[in-house]
Amino acid sequence: MDIRPCGSVPSRRAPASAFTGVVWQEPIIDAPAPALLKSNLVTFEPGARTAWHTHPMGQTLYVTVGCGRIQEWDGPVRAIRAGDVIWIPPGVKHWHGAGPETRMSHISMQEGQDGVVVEWLEHVTDEQYAVEPS
Repeated sequence: MDIRPCGSVPSRRAPASAFTGVVWQEPIIDAPAPALLKSNLVTFEPGARTAWHTHPMGQTLYVTVGCGRIQEWDGPVRAIRAGDVIWIPPGVKHWHGAGPETRMSHISMQEGQDGVVVEWLEHVTDEQYAVEPS
């Protein structure tokens, strides 16, 4: 058993190579092998978002605070809000982030395959982000 006291793992600013805007990550778990789970609490400032990306084993998001947006490639931009649970199947190209005027936080949960939990792709353009959610 491993108990990490509150504040013992520092917050980290998400890298500009994979995110647009100000995004903070609070590590929850990066389970040692043979476990596969990796999880973070991710907070997006207004207008912030991920780049397009995929997960080899899929991803679950649990929105904890605020309102945001999510889109899979060639799909509509959709609104997400506190209490929503989103399942993104393995290999589905997608992005997610805050709304233009609101912060949004979610818990991200994904499993790795051969040590890989995410493949980062191109950034979401301002034009792609500006589409009103359905």
